[in-house]
Amino acid sequence: MARTITVGLDGSPESRAAAEWAAREAALRQMPVRLLHVWQPVPEPMAQAPLLGAETHQHWTERIPREAAEGLRLRHPGVEVTTEQRAGAPAEVLLDAARDAELLVLGSRALSGLTGFLIGSVGQSVVARAEAPVILVRAGEQAADEHVKDPAGIPSAATGFRPVVLGLDTDSPDETVITFAFEEARRREAALTVVAGWNLPPYHVYSLAAGVDPREGVVREQAAALTEALRPWREKYPDVEVTEESRMGSPANHLVDAAHEASLVVVGRRIRRGPFGVHIGAVAHAVMHHATTPVAVVAHA
Repeated sequence: MARTITVGLDGSPESRAAAEWAAREAALRQMPVRLLHVWQPVPEPMAQAPLLGAETHQHWTERIPREAAEGLRLRHPGVEVTTEQRAGAPAEVLLDAARDAELLVLGSRALSGLTGFLIGSVGQSVVARAEAPVILVRAGEQAADEHVKDPAGIPSAATGFRPVVLGLDTDSPDETVITFAFEEARRREAALTVVAGWNLPPYHVYSLAAGVDPREGVVREQAAALTEALRPWREKYPDVEVTEESRMGSPANHLVDAAHEASLVVVGRRIRRGPFGVHIGAVAHAVMHHATTPVAVVAHA
């Protein structure tokens, strides 16, 4: 099967925003978009009701992907858009679809106030288990949000892209995650900001107690480690402008801060197949829930 950008579509504002993002990404990658709508057959008692029967339910659910596809084709005439409906448990169907997808794109909605974004149980389960990159797009996301403002300070999709932000662990930099971020920056002709957060090792407390401040040396070491980790990719992608930010403190907090001026945030998720199941990881989990820009969660070994 040809590789596609697959969107989990349920008719909600967040899933429609995800579909729009997928169409824009498909234009950059010259790939088709597949809108996947998962529906569950109505229970038998409801199926017998004249106004809420199985045929009526299916009719309304078929409208969701059809109308979404028609809108995407109008707004993105160069992008091939197909639709698919499957019955079953949403998380399992999406995971199955992700096996032959280049990307899986899902929506997330804002919580009340400024506390963050809600990734439902289906989305969290998919992110924790999918081996294809999963992109999370918040409701209301617009193309102009990913671009710098025009000279008059007005949001515009006609200007250049904001930077792509990559969260990098210099202790275990992964080739898959780094390559994904560089490729996304290259496609957008955007800068790449690489953020590495770190904390002082516990034993440095004793140095501070003795009147010796080790932080300056650690700052240099961490900055050098980041530069060294990125060296092969700087050589491979000479046209991508790279900014390195090695900061003491929470990696998640630094990434969420950097996301305010980004077009996309890229974080890794380690694939674990242990007896205790799967999980997303603290940094990726925090960024998913609090970044205000689309987030790419890239699984790696």
